Amino acid sequence: MKVALYGRQIAEAHLPFLQQLITKIAGEKVEILIYELFKQNLQQTFSYEANYPVFSSCETLPDDVDCLFSIGGDGAILDTLLLIQNKGIPVLGLNFGRLGFLSSVQHSDLEWALNAWIEKRFELDRRTLLEVRNPLNIFQPHHNIALNEVTISKKDSSSMIQIHTWVNDECFNIYWADGLIIATPTGSTGYSMSCNGPIITPDTPGILLTPIAPHNLNMRPVVIPDSAEVKLKVVSRDSAFLLSLDSRSYSLAENEEITIRKSLFNINFVKLQGMSYVQSLRNKLLWGLDKRN
Repeated sequence: MKVALYGRQIAEAHLPFLQQLITKIAGEKVEILIYELFKQNLQQTFSYEANYPVFSSCETLPDDVDCLFSIGGDGAILDTLLLIQNKGIPVLGLNFGRLGFLSSVQHSDLEWALNAWIEKRFELDRRTLLEVRNPLNIFQPHHNIALNEVTISKKDSSSMIQIHTWVNDECFNIYWADGLIIATPTGSTGYSMSCNGPIITPDTPGILLTPIAPHNLNMRPVVIPDSAEVKLKVVSRDSAFLLSLDSRSYSLAENEEITIRKSLFNINFVKLQGMSYVQSLRNKLLWGLDKRN
């Protein structure tokens, strides 16, 4: 088997867990690759027993990798999207960060999680991606995808913007707001949730439109079919707006048309036996802690 390790930086307190991870999978005769910048960040505080090969991009990540271990929080998981793109390599998120809706394995459960993965006690959890199109083609190849959400927001002014919205070429709404979030079910527990959007289970085939601080108080979040195509055009006093795909942002001129649809490919998460999305919600959102329960 072959495993790729991806991370940004890791707190010194978590280095023993990283050592445990590498020792465990190396002991199973698993070939290990490490993301180049992650390895450089670790070199001053972490010693390797072997000179593991590195990768730095989707092009240098071998197609035959069996799994990519994302080490960190949800931000690290979002980064892996551009490394994997349409290769279909499964991702196992090891939460060395904070809340972690996507990186579901806590570092305290690392031994159990690694044993479950080695023994193939898991299934693949396929998550929908969004694809963005723009006539000016501002994106690098395959960088026009998002796992959580695509966000339209104002740029340099406190003034609200107008977001003209069409769904399947039918005029849907004009949002007078600070912005608009177009989220996947996966992203419903992210930025959209903080703007009072509903939580949608990952297996629900829908796309969520959540306005950010709308001036029209009757503008509510709406769920549309994931087969729909959404077109957006922005009018702004600053003549520009921000387009964000997860954590990546681009500045666009007003009246540029943006088209958003479900991507033709998914990202695959490793769902270990015994893990539950609903249980994760209860734990992370502290549901059921009311004294009456």
